[in-house]
Amino acid sequence: MTADAIPTLAIVRTCPYAPPAQHRSFRQEAPITKVELPTGATAWAVTRHEDIRTLLSDPRFSASRKNPGFPHLSPLVIPALNGKPLLIEMDGQEHAAARRAVVGEFTVKRAAALAPRIQQIVDEHIDAMLAGPRPVDLVQALSLPVPSLVICELLGVPYADHGFFQARSATLVSREAPLEAKGLAFFELLSYLDKLVTDKEQNPTDDLLGRQVLKLREEGTYDHESLLNLSFILLIAGHETTANMISLSTLALLKHPEKLAALRQDPEKTLAAVEELLRYFTIAELGVGRVATEDVELGGVLIRAGEGVVVLANIGNRDPEVFQNADELDLQRGARNHVAFGFGAHQCLGQNLARIELQIVLDTLFRRIPELRLAVPEEELPFKSDALVYGLHELPVTW
Repeated sequence: MTADAIPTLAIVRTCPYAPPAQHRSFRQEAPITKVELPTGATAWAVTRHEDIRTLLSDPRFSASRKNPGFPHLSPLVIPALNGKPLLIEMDGQEHAAARRAVVGEFTVKRAAALAPRIQQIVDEHIDAMLAGPRPVDLVQALSLPVPSLVICELLGVPYADHGFFQARSATLVSREAPLEAKGLAFFELLSYLDKLVTDKEQNPTDDLLGRQVLKLREEGTYDHESLLNLSFILLIAGHETTANMISLSTLALLKHPEKLAALRQDPEKTLAAVEELLRYFTIAELGVGRVATEDVELGGVLIRAGEGVVVLANIGNRDPEVFQNADELDLQRGARNHVAFGFGAHQCLGQNLARIELQIVLDTLFRRIPELRLAVPEEELPFKSDALVYGLHELPVTW
């Protein structure tokens, strides 16, 4: 393939409820194809569900951002702190050990134990919505504050500071923010967390960070920079993704009143609906990159050592070989074999927490405000075509 024949990867949805048409054509015509990234570099785009799962479970594909061939989607590369990588950048035994140290905080049992507090948080925010003026922006009233408060309490971050980290994390995941603004947001957030971790070291509190300090000290493996990096990735990932899914899920149910009615009649179906909404929207659609550490044949294509690979999870989750009527929102599908949370060793650490937050929010919102409806025409909704994590900037609703 000549250089001028390499297509530029589309990163903006033309339809808010579907992946870019280009990604669909890739899957149909060349499921693994070389593309040009926004940075000007080239990488392989992988579109088939089977190939994506194979790739993400193959240790010959590295998650390390230090590798020159890593397929960055932005010119800004988050620098490692004192040489310590983020959890999402680790490979092999280093990653396994770091994940093992914290995975107990995110088990199904642990998430279920948090359910009563999550329910309380959701009810408090819906109380405030009902007592306030209408219309209301659901993003600011519910979608953002609920997961923000949950992750703040889990990590031991003062909720009074949530506006600080929300603004900076939004800058970091924006495709359009200037590099200087992104760099400043990164260092401001890191400085804040550096002080927070230092405080936990001096006075370990009963929260995730405090428990990690005590646990790792007892094991003789405690490291300040490593805990700082863990707090950084959990704080950003712990609210941005779930907040966007709350808004998009609410919109999808408002768009399909017959599906919403069936869900309200039988709340036992909400968990299956959550899985389908995760598959349908796949908000971290371009968020997974890898680089081959040796020559690997994947789906009949030879990927050379040092070449980058981008996982197009959005179109992988619309693969007709895996999901019947894949473009249809079928809330009873309940298929948990989607790749919205990734796959393999790096599968999303907080997926159990995200699921239970979504379940509680959706059940409670439509039970307590059954007349909820959009306050503006759907075509006026500001979708996040400018962000690495898809969602809505605002969702005006009334009742």
